[in-house]
Amino acid sequence: MMRALITGINGFVGKHLEIFLKDKADVYGTSRVDRGVNHIFEVDLLSEAKIIDVLKKVKPTHIFHLAGLSNVKDSWRHKAEFFKGNVISTVNLLEAVRKTDTTIKVITIGSSEEYGRVSGKLDKVTEKTEINPISPYGISKCSVSMLMKLYTNSYGMNIIHVRPFNHIGPGQNLGFVTTDFAYQIAQINRGISKDKTMRIGNLQSIRDFTDVRDIVEAYYDLACYGEPGEIYNVCRGKGICIQEILDILIGFSKEKINLVVEPGRMRASDIPKLVGDADKIFKSTGWIPKRKLEDTLKDIYVEWLTSV
Repeated sequence: MMRALITGINGFVGKHLEIFLKDKADVYGTSRVDRGVNHIFEVDLLSEAKIIDVLKKVKPTHIFHLAGLSNVKDSWRHKAEFFKGNVISTVNLLEAVRKTDTTIKVITIGSSEEYGRVSGKLDKVTEKTEINPISPYGISKCSVSMLMKLYTNSYGMNIIHVRPFNHIGPGQNLGFVTTDFAYQIAQINRGISKDKTMRIGNLQSIRDFTDVRDIVEAYYDLACYGEPGEIYNVCRGKGICIQEILDILIGFSKEKINLVVEPGRMRASDIPKLVGDADKIFKSTGWIPKRKLEDTLKDIYVEWLTSV
């Protein structure tokens, strides 16, 4: 049976992956803070020695390296922290695996932000599309993909790198477009926001959104069937304008809502369109996303409506 170690198990994706794996694997995790739970270890991934200690205790067959920082906007304000959290932590993890057991299959998590600003002639980006990151976050994730190649080629390690596109769902923190929209709409419908006004940013960007519960299934399928040294897009393969996302969410509202554009919600550098091609993962594993986007957005809104 799979013995899975999930770094960042208490994060947005980590929690969903743990739930998905509960009847498929013995699950362990790492967290930056002590949760008082036997299967979760308090580990600072900036300490290689502590990672080695956990690997010796758990003896994982697979590692899902989800720990890291992921908010693109925040990466402009905290560049050094993002490189520590995403790059240095990955170096330490891979070094720990190299020194402990190179047969462990490691799934490193990248991002569609690695592709950055792609040619307008491209309808969808494949894993062979040239990477061109335009944010500190994107550059940090490119570094992770290069580390995967380095350790696979130099040490024969068993590593797969995934590039998930926008993934959304219940439990995601504020600071991401669908949660920010749903939170504000919920506040208006609960009577907390008296002026019934939403603050928004750029609505013209086109993105590829997938439910996080489908994303974690893809990670598991790749852990089982993916080829070491390979990179896989994880996405729906369909683009949708942010305006349409907003329209769907506002459709759940019983209150009429006013919209105000705030310059502070605009990114320092934005990408007009980023849609992925999921053909490679489909051919390798048979994975396809199952959940409808409208249902995912409804789940996000209902969660905020019951918690604000």
